[in-house]
Amino acid sequence: MTDLSTTAAEAGPLLRLLLDGQPRTRAELIDLSGLARSTVTGRIEALLASGLVVPSGEAASTGGRPPARFRFNPAARLVLAADVGATHLSVALTDLTGELIGSSTLRLNIAEGPEVVLGAIVDTGRELLATAGRSPADLAGTGVGLPGPVEHRTGRPNHPPIMPGWDSYDVVARLAADLPGPVLVDNDVNIMALGEHSTAYADVEHLLFVKVATGIGAGVISGGRLHRGAQGAAGDIGHVQTPGHTTPCRCGNRGCLEAVASGTAIAARLASSGIPAVSSRDVVELVRSGNPVATRAVRQAGREIGSVLATCVSLLNPSVIVVGGSLSLAGDSLLAGIREAIYARSLPLATTELQVVASRTGPDAALHGAAALVLQHTLIAN
Repeated sequence: MTDLSTTAAEAGPLLRLLLDGQPRTRAELIDLSGLARSTVTGRIEALLASGLVVPSGEAASTGGRPPARFRFNPAARLVLAADVGATHLSVALTDLTGELIGSSTLRLNIAEGPEVVLGAIVDTGRELLATAGRSPADLAGTGVGLPGPVEHRTGRPNHPPIMPGWDSYDVVARLAADLPGPVLVDNDVNIMALGEHSTAYADVEHLLFVKVATGIGAGVISGGRLHRGAQGAAGDIGHVQTPGHTTPCRCGNRGCLEAVASGTAIAARLASSGIPAVSSRDVVELVRSGNPVATRAVRQAGREIGSVLATCVSLLNPSVIVVGGSLSLAGDSLLAGIREAIYARSLPLATTELQVVASRTGPDAALHGAAALVLQHTLIAN
């Protein structure tokens, strides 16, 4: 089968014109691209041979034979997307627009190590392909999100705190041994930001995605692009110190936002006051059942998070802040606290049109983002 990246690179701007799904004639493609007729004809033939472009009927004739039209074919290849959590693994197939075709989620502890977890990605991916009536040869590539710092250039985890046995492990080589196409790896918050942006806010250039769960982190979209920082640590707001707090954090410091306002931190405080809670899920259930102590605790956590985000607003001036992660399912209490602190601490100029909203993609944000990693690499970056 024709290599997707090579075909996309050779087709270049012509393919990007067709990615919007709009059928176009050769003449329209020549006008829009500014390329010579012979160049456009040759690239269309290559795209037809790869399956990335298919005929799409004929345009109205202005005399003589009606001109043929061509459109992008999102079913030409599939993308394997994997969201690896601390205690779960979600794997999905998408088409070349990022539309989910099939998915599977299983309970799996990341502490079992990379061989077990990555082997499960391969096995689950093959099962999904078989169910869809496709083969591994149909894959355009694989995108993976991990719950820890990742050196994006190599795809290797970088001293991840909750991933024993994963530090510097060659995730890319392990998956590439069994799956065709490129393998792209990033941390979970970055891919959630990519997923939310590509799925729900593609027209927004400046967006922050904040994940509030066992930990707290942010993905930064600026100028329409994901920013990872020099070592991939951009958006690590969970380890910003919160004034007036000295709670020990797993990073070794005290008073980190994560140690004060994460789902785990809230659960620990509730448990110490005699309310049974262990995880973010327990906290969410308590809030949903109307427990006033849990509701107040979540709103206060929102205020703590909002105080840190107010600095981010002054620094980055986003137009949208999206709040996701398991604790976001607690609903208005968390968002109300975040909004309260942001609007109280940020200048009006930065908040006049700022939206602070719950995630639209919910638990699928990471899967959409993992697919977007591959699609941007194979179809757009070229």
